[in-house]
Amino acid sequence: MSEPTSNFIRDIILADNESGKHAGRVQTRFPPEPNGYLHVGHAKSITINFGLAAEFGGMCNLRFDDTNPAKEELEYVESIIEDVKWLGGDFGDRIYYASDYFGQLYDWSCQLIRDGHAYVCDLTPEQVRLSRGTLTEPGQNSPYRDRSIEENLDLFTRMKAGEFPDGSRTLRAKIDMASANLNFRDPVMYRILHAEHHRTGNEWCIYPMYDWAHGQSDSIERITHSICTLEFEDHRPLYDWYVQRLGIFAPRQIEFDRLNLTYTMMSKRKLLQLVQQNLVESWDDPRMPTISGMRRRGYSPQGLRNFAQNLGVSKTNGTTEFEKLEFFIREDLNKTARRAMAVIKPLKLIIDNYPEGQTEWLDACNYPDNETDLRKVPFTRELWIECDDFEETPPKGFFRLYPGNEVRLRWGFFVKCVSLDKDADGNVTAIHCTYDPASRGGNSLDGRKVKSTIHWVSAAHAVAAEIRLYDKLFTKEDPNDVPEGQDFTANLNPKSLVKVQGWLEPALAETQPGDRYQFERLAYFCADKSSTKEKLVFNRTVELRDTWAKEKKKS
Repeated sequence: MSEPTSNFIRDIILADNESGKHAGRVQTRFPPEPNGYLHVGHAKSITINFGLAAEFGGMCNLRFDDTNPAKEELEYVESIIEDVKWLGGDFGDRIYYASDYFGQLYDWSCQLIRDGHAYVCDLTPEQVRLSRGTLTEPGQNSPYRDRSIEENLDLFTRMKAGEFPDGSRTLRAKIDMASANLNFRDPVMYRILHAEHHRTGNEWCIYPMYDWAHGQSDSIERITHSICTLEFEDHRPLYDWYVQRLGIFAPRQIEFDRLNLTYTMMSKRKLLQLVQQNLVESWDDPRMPTISGMRRRGYSPQGLRNFAQNLGVSKTNGTTEFEKLEFFIREDLNKTARRAMAVIKPLKLIIDNYPEGQTEWLDACNYPDNETDLRKVPFTRELWIECDDFEETPPKGFFRLYPGNEVRLRWGFFVKCVSLDKDADGNVTAIHCTYDPASRGGNSLDGRKVKSTIHWVSAAHAVAAEIRLYDKLFTKEDPNDVPEGQDFTANLNPKSLVKVQGWLEPALAETQPGDRYQFERLAYFCADKSSTKEKLVFNRTVELRDTWAKEKKKS
């Protein structure tokens, strides 16, 4: 195994271990909010948090920061657990919830009130927003800031008891309304929300804000290294302030750059919009940047981990090209995907000198680097080939089939185009060829060479399948780049999904959902979750090479 790549987070852990901090213990966590499905940006965080814990012999918790019942669902919880497991995150039985700590968080809030560090405020959310000031102007103290400790405790107790309507009161930390850090301007810790929670039901009608629950949850779990993305850097002093006032275990928060990907939308709110407006099939639509969508499309967990590991970590946000992600998926699938032959734009090829009704079973390799792992493919008089592999009037440099030219059939024989069938409009409907029986296996006895090898499927044995040709979901590198008055959906790619009927070699009739293949000379494909023996459905995962780069170069 190669030496782990050094980065500033790893260096911090090494330094902590050398100094004896935490007695060498390393405890990380992956803390998603269950308000949507995980996306590829989360894959980077999962890889970092679980990877570092594993490297240093520590543990990584899976914790749901479930503090907003209005947006959270059990469906999201279940999908997140499945995604983290699929990506290789080993959390054992360590699944935790911020809602597990609601009682402790409430008690700590009362402690802050008693110590004069928190108060109940009657300002509306809009009034609170207006009173916070700006980056250049200080905020204004709430008129309720100087309530007595007794009154604050009484009101907070009654808030918990459900005496007040939603939004009528909040609990706020008493810090500094003139602070240069806006997060210090008396942040809200609790709001009233009479909503049923997916785990605690109607036990609570006040819910902690994320910034109050997050750091304390880390403390409860004794997280040594709280790794998060850069947008939380300005929140770190607030987390530290809470911990210091409570006198509890202090995790160390470390921020890194979040993943931004071209042609990709990472906002959960906007991804939810795509689902709710039926602009995609579901959260796991293979065009979505969600982990479940990528799994359904045929991405491998190892390829996704390789991509995330290659990105590294830094203190500067940037944007990564989508083609880089595809490179790592393609690289892994090239090693692991079983080979097969399929035709997705069929054209009939008839071998005139091959006996009618005869079938030969030819050996074909399942993997290019293993000549002993073989399957049998049937060869008959009538075949399907790709229409792109034929030109009646070939352009310069075209070496595939055209009248008078000879090519090699993959795993089969040499064939030579001798005539054509056409319909009334002059369209080619079939190609007639002759074959060389002595060229079985793709080599001629007389040593003659051909310049091209094409794939094929026996028409008599071919299995029909729906082939879904997926492309990028958006037409612009930045989907948010739209004219005034439009939203990001204006950049949806109308050609992001094209469905065609294809023909597959018969071995694929037993394919199970999730099975990955390289359809030789075409692309990598995966059997969709909806695929059955009665109706095979395959999703194009990624091209064999970066064809998008060529298109960008042309434009």
